[in-house]
Parts: sequence; C-alpha cells; structure tokens
Amino acid sequence: MSVELLDGAIILGFIEDDEAFNGSVEDRFSHLDTNQDGLLTYPEMLKELQCFRMFETHFGIDVKTDPDELSHVYNSLFLQFDHDSNGSVDLEEFKAETKQMMVAMANNLGFLPVQMILDEDSFLKKAVDRELTKLQSHN
Repeated sequence: MSVELLDGAIILGFIEDDEAFNGSVEDRFSHLDTNQDGLLTYPEMLKELQCFRMFETHFGIDVKTDPDELSHVYNSLFLQFDHDSNGSVDLEEFKAETKQMMVAMANNLGFLPVQMILDEDSFLKKAVDRELTKLQSHN
C-alpha cells in the first residue's frame, strides 16, 4: 500500500489511455480467471469484490457485518458485471463495468487532489503510476 495524491483527471487520463487501461484490465481479468476459460464465475470474482472493502466504517477499522447482507451485496455487485445475466462475466463485460466504475469515481472526486491509501495492484494506483511516468518523461 502507498499514500498517493489523485484526482478525477488522473483517473480519466488512465481510462482514455487504451493501452494502459485495457492492458491493466486484461491482466486483472487473467489473474482472476483461475481456470483460464475466459469467463469469471462468482467464486472467481468474490475475492476481487471483497477488495472493495465497502463495510469499513472508520479509518480502516472493520466491523462485523451480517453474512446474509454481505452475500446479498456481493451477489448484487456480480450481477452489475454480468450484463447478459448468463452467470459469468467475460472480458468485455469486466472491462465495461470497470470503466463505468472508474468514471463514476473520477466524477465524484472532481478535479481537486485528494490523498488516498492505495493497494499496489489497484487500478487507481496504476492510474497514479501512469501519471507520474508521464510527468517524469516531460522533465
């Protein structure tokens, strides 16, 4: 984990960079697709969904959440990715939903920088790293 500054423009720049964004999404998809069949099932995506850590309430302190509520939330998230409701998520569905979620984050962040703690392999960290590389190449 690292502490980084980012804003909506950094996220949007990452999304608009087809090579960086698509490459990152394809890498993540391949990592999650444990049986390498080109489809993500609910069990394969569950770890990724749990990484969203939506149930933390205060500065990273976990709270005990009802298992039925957790199951419902994770199932709802999976259904967001499963656009054709066939019980699995293909690469295009994964890419489209990931893009939609990142655009929503960018829109909600706006263009004033915020400091965030980011996982090293997160899409947001990849966006920050891309921006830093871009800035360093201009100097």
